[in-house]
Amino acid sequence: MEWSNAWFILEEGLMEEEESANFLGNSPSSEENKENEFPEEISILPLKDNVLFPEIALPWVVTGEPWVRLINDAVLDKKILGVVSLRGEAKGEKLSPEDFYDVGVIGKISRLIKLPDNAVQVLILGLVKFRIKEWIRWEPYPVAKIEVIKEEEVHSDEIEALIRNVVSLFQQVVELAPYLPREAFVTALNIKRPSRLANFIASNLNLDVESKMELLAAPDLSTKLTRLSFYLTRELEILQIGSRIQSQVQQEMAKTQREYFLREQLKAIQQELGELDEKSLEIKELREKLESLDLPPEVRKEAEKEIERLSRLSPNSFEYPIIRNYLDWIIELPWNVSTEDNLDIDLAKKILDEDHYDLEKVKERILEYLAVYKLKRDIKGPILCFVGPPGVGKTSLGKSIARALGRNFVRISLGGIRDEAEIRGHRRTYVGALPGRIIQGIRKAGTNNPVFMLDEVDKIGMDFRGDPASALLEVLDPEQNYAFVDHYLGVPFDLSRVMFIATANVLDTIPPPLLDRMEVIFLSGYTDLEKIAIAQRYLIPKQCEENGLQPQDVIIEADIIQKIIREYTREAGVRNLERSIATICRKIAKEVAQGAQGPFVVDEEKLREFLGPRRFLDEVMEGKDEIGVATGLAWTESGGEILFVETVVLPGKGNLLLTGNMGEIMQESAKIALSCVRARAQEWNIPPDFYEKNDIHVHVPAGAIPKDGPSAGITMVVSMISALARVPVRHDVAMTGEITLTGKVLPVGGIKEKVLAAYRAGIREVILPRENEKDLQEVPEEVKKTMNFLLVENVNQVLDLALVKEELVEIQN
Repeated sequence: MEWSNAWFILEEGLMEEEESANFLGNSPSSEENKENEFPEEISILPLKDNVLFPEIALPWVVTGEPWVRLINDAVLDKKILGVVSLRGEAKGEKLSPEDFYDVGVIGKISRLIKLPDNAVQVLILGLVKFRIKEWIRWEPYPVAKIEVIKEEEVHSDEIEALIRNVVSLFQQVVELAPYLPREAFVTALNIKRPSRLANFIASNLNLDVESKMELLAAPDLSTKLTRLSFYLTRELEILQIGSRIQSQVQQEMAKTQREYFLREQLKAIQQELGELDEKSLEIKELREKLESLDLPPEVRKEAEKEIERLSRLSPNSFEYPIIRNYLDWIIELPWNVSTEDNLDIDLAKKILDEDHYDLEKVKERILEYLAVYKLKRDIKGPILCFVGPPGVGKTSLGKSIARALGRNFVRISLGGIRDEAEIRGHRRTYVGALPGRIIQGIRKAGTNNPVFMLDEVDKIGMDFRGDPASALLEVLDPEQNYAFVDHYLGVPFDLSRVMFIATANVLDTIPPPLLDRMEVIFLSGYTDLEKIAIAQRYLIPKQCEENGLQPQDVIIEADIIQKIIREYTREAGVRNLERSIATICRKIAKEVAQGAQGPFVVDEEKLREFLGPRRFLDEVMEGKDEIGVATGLAWTESGGEILFVETVVLPGKGNLLLTGNMGEIMQESAKIALSCVRARAQEWNIPPDFYEKNDIHVHVPAGAIPKDGPSAGITMVVSMISALARVPVRHDVAMTGEITLTGKVLPVGGIKEKVLAAYRAGIREVILPRENEKDLQEVPEEVKKTMNFLLVENVNQVLDLALVKEELVEIQN
């Protein structure tokens, strides 16, 4: 039934009140015989999702063959039947006693209308409630033995108070409930008997079947009114909350509609006055900027489409700032803005020489590019990769190249990047999306042909967010980067005119496909003479300026600079040298601030005062020939270094012990060296069974530093032979080279860096594989003049040069 029609049902029931009263009996004499007027056995009609109360009329449509038959039989009999509500989980097909509540209401059929499809619409008036005592039969419809339940009318102060409370609550519910008309309260006021009033209110409340059955089965009037007060209070609270929510919603809607109407009126007024609102002015400004730019057709089409979308959106829309930000990027990017290149090769050479000492290969490559560009203007920008140890000037070289070319310079650091979106950008669907670093750098440069430095390209990471190195493949490929598409922009940007310069310390960590797209230029470490020249030309004037001093007031001679290089710094570049000079300048600045007058000459005494005691000792020059200790040369990310290989022979069972943080390849070199010694033990006057009675322990000092590579092979052989034959090794000779099982010496890499490391350590003789002779061309002339290079092909030549001559002759004899 519809709740909005509940009071009509009651009114219809009231119209038959006289008939109902006569049927039930309304006099004391008839009260005694009331129970006898109803049969003990009665047909049961199930009621789903509702409850029939006494003295309340209820209409509903009955379907199903057995229930229509029950209605017809009841009409032919006395028009009465039992109406019992079904429990919530019961189904209407096959019913059992567990599906019915125990209490029901005897109903009288007041009206019956036959409907199509074997259905009938009935209006049943509730008479009295009953309790089912026993089920008689189930076919063709249920029949049960019942017991009529008396409901006594009690008049007391408590009942009166409960009635007034119920009526008051019902009045408030009627005022708030949309499903109850106001006439329902008027009807309730006209009901005199408390039980009938309770049934009327209970039948019209929006309660579930279980709650209504609780009211129907209440044992007395007081309990029924108390429970009814509870349900009325709960319904009132729910309606009040709903009313507040509805009021808030209506207020917000009214406010929004009012603002909309006011904006529309303001827009109409502004149009009449020839004025534009802020949004219209903004869109007009965007259109003017777009018209003034020389954009590619595809980019212009996309920008115009976004402006059209923007014009249809409200400024309060969440999409408005996203589109506005996108259009700002489109307008501010230098799609066709270029700088004019400096094609004066002599001037470019002069600028490069002013900024950087030496680095002839790099300078020559830049001048070649300028020469070719001068002859052929449509060439694509080169993609260079400067590889070298820290502090040799890779990053600052990019600025010098930009200054020599007359281009803008922009730099981004790729170290530690793990997200592919850092290169390609984020799609606009993400909150706070931005273009990638490439497009951001182009916007910062302001031109489409800057010198773009990708610093630390060897330190790019990779994780679940993608591989940034793979995203760089398109950026650094001249055949693809003319149409680079950033995910944020969604339109191609031409990067072919950009000169990309990457920097790295090592090549091993750069993916081969990425490395293949770059032209690698190696920058090796500086010699002492080069460092002295760099310090005098660049570092000292720069630090004087940064510390408020005049360059002529600070005098540091070449021999003092060399002491700084050898005694306070051990590096391939000049970064620590600059820090030491900065420390000296700060000390002098302190004296000037205290009133001292220049010029200030930094001698050895002042040097110790400013920088403290020397940090590095010349271990080789101050050492002596030792048994089992050989001097090797190694290449690291910081340039070349010397390393010592120590070997001792211990009583044991032929074990080879390796310590000093050696890598796998270096450990294999040690094993090869031992096998080489065992194969030639008799030749070198070593007991052939030495490995059965002794353990060989090989150690490379500075165990905290990882070491790897095959270039220490001959150094290990010399150290082992020296320890086993008890022959000292020359401390003034360094060596490098890979050894084989047959005793051959194979070439290795990093010759220039290793030679410079020996030179810095004061070593003047270096043993090298003969096949590395060609690599000596890269060694500076001033170094080659002071050093002696001993070229070998096999291990016997190495031993002849590395071991002390007198002792070696005794062994051979």
